[in-house]
Amino acid sequence: MNNNTPCPCQSSLSYALCCGRYHKGKLHAPTAEALMRSRYTAYVLGDAQYLYRSWHESTRPSLVSLRESGPLDLIGLTIISTMAGGEKDSKGMVEFVASSKSTSTPGEIEQHKEKSLFVRVKNRWVYIDAI
Repeated sequence: MNNNTPCPCQSSLSYALCCGRYHKGKLHAPTAEALMRSRYTAYVLGDAQYLYRSWHESTRPSLVSLRESGPLDLIGLTIISTMAGGEKDSKGMVEFVASSKSTSTPGEIEQHKEKSLFVRVKNRWVYIDAI
């Protein structure tokens, strides 16, 4: 992805200034919402390695299964709410809706709504699971 391309997470920043810096591993997402956005972008790009690294070891699938699923045809992200998940918190929750093109009905849009739980491990946010 071109560094000047708008970030798929729809933050209004370029990929390089938004999720790209987390994907490269140079910085860690400072909040649960930033991690959630970067994971959404990783799904769009098919970045299985980043998804694996940002998933809590107690709940994450294998790297092989993440690689096999490939990129998702996601077309939109809406953050509904966040609870805690700030730079000084140890836990956080992000409720969001991810939209995608329907695989069964051409022209239709499907929506995946989720409340995701995140925790901070060794000063780094990781995804636990949907609640």
